[in-house]
Amino acid sequence: MSQWISCFPIPKIYLSFLLLWLYYTIFSASFLALLGFVFLVFCLFIHHPWKVVLKVLLICGLFASWFLFQKWQQEEASQNLLSSVETVRILPDTIKVNGDSLSFRGKAEGRMFQVYYKLQSEAEKEDFQNVTDLYDITLEGKLASPQGARNFAGFDYRNYLKSQGIYQTLTISKISDMKATSSWDIGENLSSLRRKAVVWIKRNFPDPMRNYMTGLLLGYLDTDFEEMNELYSSLGIIHLFALSGMQVGFFMDAFRKSLLRLGMTQEKFKWLAYPFSLFYAGLTGFSASVIRSLLQKILSQHGFKGLDNFAMTVLLLFIVMPNFFLTAGGVLSCAYAFILTMTSKEGQGVKAVVRESFIISLGILPILSFYFSEFQPWSIVLTFAFSFLFDMVLLPLLSILFCLSMIYPFTQFNFIFELLESIIRFVYQLSSRPIVFGQPSVWILLALLIALALLYDLRKNFKRLTLLAFLVASLFLVTKHPIENEITVLAMDQGSSIFLRDMTGKTILIDVGREKESEKKEGWQEKVSSSTVQRNLIPYLKSRGVAKIDQLVLTTGDAKQLGNLLELTKAFEIGEILLPEGILEQKVFVEKLKSSKNKVGAIKKGEDLSIFGSRLEVSHLSGDKSGEVSDSLFLHGKLLNQTFLFANDIKEKELTKQYPNLQVDVLITGQTASKGRSGLEDFNLLNPKLTVLSADQKKNFKAQQQASVLEKEDKTSKVHHTNQQGAIRFKGWTSWQFETVQ
Repeated sequence: MSQWISCFPIPKIYLSFLLLWLYYTIFSASFLALLGFVFLVFCLFIHHPWKVVLKVLLICGLFASWFLFQKWQQEEASQNLLSSVETVRILPDTIKVNGDSLSFRGKAEGRMFQVYYKLQSEAEKEDFQNVTDLYDITLEGKLASPQGARNFAGFDYRNYLKSQGIYQTLTISKISDMKATSSWDIGENLSSLRRKAVVWIKRNFPDPMRNYMTGLLLGYLDTDFEEMNELYSSLGIIHLFALSGMQVGFFMDAFRKSLLRLGMTQEKFKWLAYPFSLFYAGLTGFSASVIRSLLQKILSQHGFKGLDNFAMTVLLLFIVMPNFFLTAGGVLSCAYAFILTMTSKEGQGVKAVVRESFIISLGILPILSFYFSEFQPWSIVLTFAFSFLFDMVLLPLLSILFCLSMIYPFTQFNFIFELLESIIRFVYQLSSRPIVFGQPSVWILLALLIALALLYDLRKNFKRLTLLAFLVASLFLVTKHPIENEITVLAMDQGSSIFLRDMTGKTILIDVGREKESEKKEGWQEKVSSSTVQRNLIPYLKSRGVAKIDQLVLTTGDAKQLGNLLELTKAFEIGEILLPEGILEQKVFVEKLKSSKNKVGAIKKGEDLSIFGSRLEVSHLSGDKSGEVSDSLFLHGKLLNQTFLFANDIKEKELTKQYPNLQVDVLITGQTASKGRSGLEDFNLLNPKLTVLSADQKKNFKAQQQASVLEKEDKTSKVHHTNQQGAIRFKGWTSWQFETVQ
């Protein structure tokens, strides 16, 4: 088999890229991918005889059949959903306990589910934290489809679970019985074994040492690592916890050396490497990067080196993990591996290492921007410094301590990890904010990758190098500063937020959503969770290349906005925060705002905000008590070819009473749980052509009924809800084009 592969008539790396285009053509239904595949086939006809091309097309046909079969299976699974589940088997290593919330992945009737349950007592919480064996749970619960993306460029939970083979979520309302069970399934038993290792570490080692042990040895980070997780992510070095080539190489080499010293021959070890790889992959939760690294390691033992090794790894991944390239982790893992392979012959010494680090950082930048919209320059230096510490010091140390813990747990080394976290916090305080590039479109992403490949290939040709560097910079610039006007109504969990940006780059943000009212809970029930701004608003703004908000307008003095606002000031530079005059009398509110070291000022009735070459006029419903929610300000004006009214928490009847002659083309208003609000139909007196309702995620507040009343009274009006259609955006140059997420 290996001899036939070695004699293949075209470079294997060419075949892998050919199949990669075919893969995305089928799985993503991408016209661009189809063009890429056709172009590569055309190049084949030019450079190779037709017999060679036929062999290649035959292989492409076989892989296409496999891809189509996988695609068909996914569609069948997503359409033939179960209506109910009575018993589910826990996969122990997926258990996550966060306050009184429990989540895990479970199996039932040959399907996988993402399961949620609200723990009823502290004792029940401890029981689940200590679960290590396989259990079958008899339950009462509700099945649902996972939620898709709610904002443009937002996290698509439905697609993420789909890539994991999960098509439904299960929310348990009652657990009737829980019985230990056994299984012949290798994956289930490895899940139990991994969970045993995690629980053992948590019982025998202190914090933070245990988090580094579970993270570096088993690829498992718990919720109590959330603070440090954010710091590592902000510094761009969270990937140090992603099990990959270095860890795989360390454990595989340790296993090989141990067996060779016991007298095993190199040839016999090659075959023993297969079950060991399966065992190790199971202990790490079958991580995408681990699977890729293991395949590369095994192939290298069979004589495949360099690009041939990488190409064969990609071909095998198409077979063993068909969803690999549909995940950010899979794509990034392969991208890093490819660039490392390409730069591995750049030389030796410090200069070579620095050059390699720079090439890797630049080469991976478009893909990082596509998934995360930003890049931390400090990560280049920090990765170089901390990767040596993690891979050469901490990994061997923690491996030895874990093995010795069966005899005696040596916890005296915890000071090393406490010192490390102190250093990370110090570096975080010194570091600057990440550079926000924005999320490139697929077309721009492809252009960037091609331009960077040519840049690397022609790096010694100064004239062409300059031209290509200018092209790359231009593509990044267009991504960061899209040449178009936009008004986007974000889909927030609570409250509303509206983003405006014109072609000159001027930005205005109206409101920032609200924090959810927290129920009084006992200590064991408190959980770590991100804010609505971190989940919805910040990712969207960064995807649009926003690093600075020129003007942030709060239309109310609702204190529930304060937490979100402070989170926003950490992520972006803010020119000025504008508040209704009445809010300035709320000393605690204003002092907390000023603590963020941002300029805070009042915005008065009759003032204007300039944008889109026009202006937004600020108005209040009453001249006094303008800081109260009942007397919130609103903004209106003609933007491009339509008149907009931004009315968040205001009394509709009062608005139409005080401003009877106000005419509106587009009405954007909030829908909250406030008492005493009138029906949405009162806005019909304004004769809007289109109404956008920014509604809380899990509450309809009779939105459907209100919309139907409005549409019956005025046939020309259309109503859109963010809790049903996701974020709603207006884009254009001289006129507005309307689009929704769903």
